[in-house]
Amino acid sequence: MVAGLDKKANIMKDFSEELQILAESNNFIPIELHNRYNTKRGLRNNDGTGVLVGLTRIGDVLGYYFKDGKKVPKEGRLLYRGIDVNRIVEGFQTDKRFGFEETCYLLLFGKLPDAERLEKFEKLLGSRRSLPDGFAEDMIFKAPSIDIMNKLARSVLASYSYDENPDSTDIQNVLGQCIDLIARFPAFVANAYQAKCHYHNGESLHIHYPKKDLSTAENILYLMRNDNHYTKLEAEVLDLSLVLHAEHGGGNNSSFTTHVVTSTGTDTYSAIAAAIGSLKGPKHGGANAMVMSMIEDIKSNVDNWSDDEELSRYLRKILRKEAFNRSGLIYGMGHAVYTLSDPRAVLLKERAALLAEETGMEKEFNLYRAIERLSPKIFCEEKNDDKTICANVDFYSGFVYKMLNIPEDLYTPIFALARMPGWAAHRIEELISGGRIIRPAYKNVSSTQDYVPLVDR
Repeated sequence: MVAGLDKKANIMKDFSEELQILAESNNFIPIELHNRYNTKRGLRNNDGTGVLVGLTRIGDVLGYYFKDGKKVPKEGRLLYRGIDVNRIVEGFQTDKRFGFEETCYLLLFGKLPDAERLEKFEKLLGSRRSLPDGFAEDMIFKAPSIDIMNKLARSVLASYSYDENPDSTDIQNVLGQCIDLIARFPAFVANAYQAKCHYHNGESLHIHYPKKDLSTAENILYLMRNDNHYTKLEAEVLDLSLVLHAEHGGGNNSSFTTHVVTSTGTDTYSAIAAAIGSLKGPKHGGANAMVMSMIEDIKSNVDNWSDDEELSRYLRKILRKEAFNRSGLIYGMGHAVYTLSDPRAVLLKERAALLAEETGMEKEFNLYRAIERLSPKIFCEEKNDDKTICANVDFYSGFVYKMLNIPEDLYTPIFALARMPGWAAHRIEELISGGRIIRPAYKNVSSTQDYVPLVDR
């Protein structure tokens, strides 16, 4: 009997391998064909710039300029509704207050709120933070996931069933749906994390309810931690990270996904769930977790972290696909737009330096700094490419979260939570100003073949 089962298993394994070979061989398109037809792979032009497919008034990402037809690197800038993010951060930090709620208002409505409007908006978010009756039990705890981003997407889709008017694309209705999601994301994420810890890790189940009078950053820490405890510094640093991740122009993959899906006329929940699925990828929002894995690998394989020569040798091995995950990528280094600097990474790096000193992690912080310093030159030499690269926001965000004692499971979900107002703004913009379903072209390059009857195959 056992021998028969083994034989069946081998037959199915052989068939599976055969199917894999067929799938791979019949879906491979050589680079030469892309060059022949001048396709815009990744919606990129030959000079690395993005293909212009739309207009936006929400965010702007600046990292280079053109002079005499050539791309010239410059220090990066990030603008929210035309305001430099550095000025926004400086403003709320000078006032010693949290900035994410103000940033949400700015992105959604295009103007900075005065004190009265900001207070009303904060109270509005506070009043909508709690999940609908039975939602956590029925939609989260009964079907826990090992991946919090998966559960977050399902929670957003499940919200459709709790909405009395889910399909309406009336702007007032969509604004209400988006504000609800911005307010509820902390509870979605925290409950999904607690469910995973309990059902998959065998830990005690801790269920907390959001507080109306706490900021978004404070609620995340309050809901996430078993004892609800957090420090003011922890909340301030997390708030800064939320602000820096809130928006990044219409061309980033998840915001573009929001535009694409919204252009079909579908509901808010479907559009935002699609954006979450996009952000989950390790080349997008999941990159900070990949940075952390890479750093741990480097720590294990480089004896002297302060030895530039030894560290450089291992970074070269990573680029040559001889080390770490054999991807050939130094995660957290390089960006599609930023060249000399990523302003988000600059601000997070400053905070990381302070946190490293307070937590006694200066040695590890210096390792990050060394990788950031050495990687551009090594990249140019190994790739024979003069492209200017810098550390992006993912390079330092994971390290900051680590020093805040935030579990790695929550790195990308917190990114999604922060980006929700940006996605909401792009959905609203597409509904108001889009008007046409987004449908690029793909050229078919397969050869024709005759249909052969089954008996003759």
